[in-house]
Amino acid sequence: MAVVASVQSLIRVVRDVNRVPSGGFAGEFKKDCTDLCRRVSLLSHLLEEIRDFKGEVKLVDSSTFSSNWLVELTVAVQSAKKLVLIAGNFDRTVSPDEAAMKIASQFYGVTWKLEKALSNLPYDRFDISEEVQEQVDLVRGQLRRARERYGKPLNSTSDVQHAETAITINHQEAVTKAETAAKEILVSCNQNETVYQMETSKNSSETSETSSLLDENKKSDAPAIPVDFLCPISLELMRDPVIVSTGQTYERSYIQRWIDCGNTTCPKTQQKLQNVTLTPNYVLRSLITQWCINNNIEQPSLLTNRRLKRSDGSFRDVSEDIEAIEKLIRSLSSRSIDERRSALSEIRSLSKRSTDNRILLAEAGAIPILVSLLTSDDTITQENAVTSILNLSIYENNKGLIMLANVVPSIVQLLRVGTTETRENAAATLFSLSLANENKIIIGASGAIPELVNLLENGSNRGKKDAATALFNLCIYPGNKGRAVRAGIIPVLLKMLNDSSSCMVDESLTILSILASHQEAKSAIVKASTIPLLIDLTRTGPPRNKENATSILLSLCKRDKDNLDCISRLGAVIPLTELTKNGSERAKRKARSLLEHLQRFQQG
Repeated sequence: MAVVASVQSLIRVVRDVNRVPSGGFAGEFKKDCTDLCRRVSLLSHLLEEIRDFKGEVKLVDSSTFSSNWLVELTVAVQSAKKLVLIAGNFDRTVSPDEAAMKIASQFYGVTWKLEKALSNLPYDRFDISEEVQEQVDLVRGQLRRARERYGKPLNSTSDVQHAETAITINHQEAVTKAETAAKEILVSCNQNETVYQMETSKNSSETSETSSLLDENKKSDAPAIPVDFLCPISLELMRDPVIVSTGQTYERSYIQRWIDCGNTTCPKTQQKLQNVTLTPNYVLRSLITQWCINNNIEQPSLLTNRRLKRSDGSFRDVSEDIEAIEKLIRSLSSRSIDERRSALSEIRSLSKRSTDNRILLAEAGAIPILVSLLTSDDTITQENAVTSILNLSIYENNKGLIMLANVVPSIVQLLRVGTTETRENAAATLFSLSLANENKIIIGASGAIPELVNLLENGSNRGKKDAATALFNLCIYPGNKGRAVRAGIIPVLLKMLNDSSSCMVDESLTILSILASHQEAKSAIVKASTIPLLIDLTRTGPPRNKENATSILLSLCKRDKDNLDCISRLGAVIPLTELTKNGSERAKRKARSLLEHLQRFQQG
């Protein structure tokens, strides 16, 4: 089909754009080029789903669907490729100011072209997954805000960076929603409780104090701190942001002090707090860290002059703790294997006990040495090293340090050849590291997914659960879904789903619910005659399983008359109708959508 060939050609152009920054950008438009390449690269998942669409595409009405949308998008992407090649190393010192102004205007034009082309995409003609639609909507929003900024004169590079901050903040929104659901679904896996949220809305007006602070930042040479990064109580850059029950984020020490004083409302919204649980906002913390790095700003630190900041804002002297830890780290290089084992065992124990120890161990330089020990010939050393790294990774700021130490290849190797406990903790480490969105891509491309699938199939009960959790989290990133399917995950999941004694039915359903939107996975699920079992689960399964089974059925039946006919004949209407009344909110939404598809099928 001509459309498929054209889409494949466009995918190649997108990949070309993605490869442009491999040598790095420089000059005045470095950030603009980087952001433009990132936005274009996010379109690859949409184009791949269109390319792989198996249904019939009818070019019947040029006003609703024709090749025009594809032509517009192709022209826009090709223009983006040309622009980053020109602007990627622009140097104002050797080029006239008029050239800089012209490039700035070209960024406006290319951004407008991309935004317009994406607004005309024929979603209703293809079986585009919800995740990809959200991702494209995210890109459109970024492009719109960028276009609005490019519509103003660009006075300096700092102006560019300042205006772009809001766009960068919103880059995580769609994935954050999926990750929030991921934690809710996988609560049965007994992993450390983590919620991935970001505030995506603000009050209609900011406090006068915040406005004043932002005005002061603008007047100074220092870059303005994004409002989202400031604690609403202290108006300071957050180092340990946490989420309260109303969804608002605060610096831990300040909101804890607020609660300790007997307050029961949210300071920002004045809503009553349903509970006093403080959930780490890992995504926002990661964004703050990246912003500090990009702007050469010293990152907020808990450790100052060998004093560690407590949650209440006070400090305690940790000189003795640091000296003891430094001695242990030196022992890791001892020629005596017994001394190395003893030191490593103590580090493993320390890293398990408290956040303070995780901070001090990282500050003392333990992470690169622990990573080097993963390749030791001694299995006990391997086991203690990977477990120590797992424990250290619980503290969010350590994740980046661990990834910088190039830990992933060694972890993947341990998944292949490690002892039972080593493999389990290696899988858990990958889960912990993949909580950071950028790490999902790195881990997925490392060859870890086939090894995790193998552990899911052949590991111990704990190993299977660790592998399931890691695989689910990795597959939130659309590019990893195909990798998992090609690694043979679908037969493994279906085997677990059909074996009630495996204790992995819940995990199987949760992973299938995220994979079912992938065309290859969809075909494999249907060929295995899984639909009757899924319908049965909507009748008799626990609430969470009913919810996931309905979600999978909806993915299987979208634009598929055969599957709609199948679930109609098998009596799915009754349990689906029951779910619309008594199911969870997600189950109600999915069931209603599936019943609407059934109704249209029966009428037409």
